Amino acid sequence: MHFDDQLQRYFGTTDLDALPSGALDAGIDRMRVDLGLEEDRGRRFALWSLLYLLGAAPDLDIAFEDSADREAARNFMDLTDHG
Repeated sequence: MHFDDQLQRYFGTTDLDALPSGALDAGIDRMRVDLGLEEDRGRRFALWSLLYLLGAAPDLDIAFEDSADREAARNFMDLTDHG
């Protein structure tokens, strides 16, 4: 999953600053639905990561059944918060 591809898919643009009113919330809602339906661990992690960067990610215990995935998410959070 490429970052720009995901932005284009969910928001119709790669420039989030150019989004019309309400489009960010609508895209986030679609991402949350897809996250809930996604079974592939890598794609699920990518969706969760983008939601995290947008400040809209669900809690780790809700998003990930596997403890290794939760730990990877914690590492991602640490890297992005302290980068």
